[in-house]
Amino acid sequence: MSKIAFLYPGQGAQVAGMGKDFYEQSELAKEVYEKSAELLDMDIMALCFEENERLNRTDYTQVALVTTCLAMTKELMARGIKPDMTAGLSLGEYCAIVAAGGMGFEDAVHTIWQRGRLMHTAVPDGSGGMAAVLGMEGEAVRAVTDSFENVSVANYNCPGQVVITGKKDAIEAVTPALKEAGAKRVLPLNVSGPFHSPFLEEAGEKLVNALEKVEWTPLTVPYVTNVTGKKVTDICQAKELLKAQVSSSVLWEQSIRLMIDEGVDIFVEIGPGKTLSGFMRKIDRKVTMLKIGSMEELQAVVDRIKELTAC
Repeated sequence: MSKIAFLYPGQGAQVAGMGKDFYEQSELAKEVYEKSAELLDMDIMALCFEENERLNRTDYTQVALVTTCLAMTKELMARGIKPDMTAGLSLGEYCAIVAAGGMGFEDAVHTIWQRGRLMHTAVPDGSGGMAAVLGMEGEAVRAVTDSFENVSVANYNCPGQVVITGKKDAIEAVTPALKEAGAKRVLPLNVSGPFHSPFLEEAGEKLVNALEKVEWTPLTVPYVTNVTGKKVTDICQAKELLKAQVSSSVLWEQSIRLMIDEGVDIFVEIGPGKTLSGFMRKIDRKVTMLKIGSMEELQAVVDRIKELTAC
């Protein structure tokens, strides 16, 4: 019997116009956007739908993506598609917890707004950064970065793609060593800070204040955490995991392999872009990978899942 997992992207997936067709065509999605706007006293629709500089600023990016992904999820679940397991990349983990029943939408919006602001102000602008290391496996990358100060592995995305994080000068210093060790390319990423690094530990400590206010509810299905790459079945673990997640490595490849081992054979990426689908092609091509970024894609996915699970 097939098992379905909902997957949610992280920062970098945002694009102006994301979710606009959901807002226009789905009353349920429209309610999500309008509730987010009310909670934050912000024109979230303009932030998501119109070209603007704020959309790429961490604090605004995070709340825009969470709102959009959960608006899409609400319409998808209303059409009868429910997950057996969930996971999200970095900020996407909050969507995964909501979809798994562990946190309400309002708490997710409030918490992710605080998370984004804390991460945006954690280090001075321009002092930190991240870079994608291509053509090199995670442990090999870590063996190199361990020999340098102020740089570490941020994301184990998929075979041949690892992201490093840290001080900008440290990333520049480690780059020649990575290439000498076998990396095909080391590409600086357009981000405003050294996310998922020890430099964000203080931000994680401060995030606890927001996490303390969350009304946690028992999970209806497990979610897989970035911090360990293992499934979480007890919501009581979530607060400490989300605190640690801000500064710890994202074990995405490990998370996907765990879900496959648990019997998941249908994965649905929910949100703008197709980053997670690209990772999946390098992790395991045998599973079914579906993508929802528009209303048209949503209907195609609903039809495809019903076809796959009809037997």
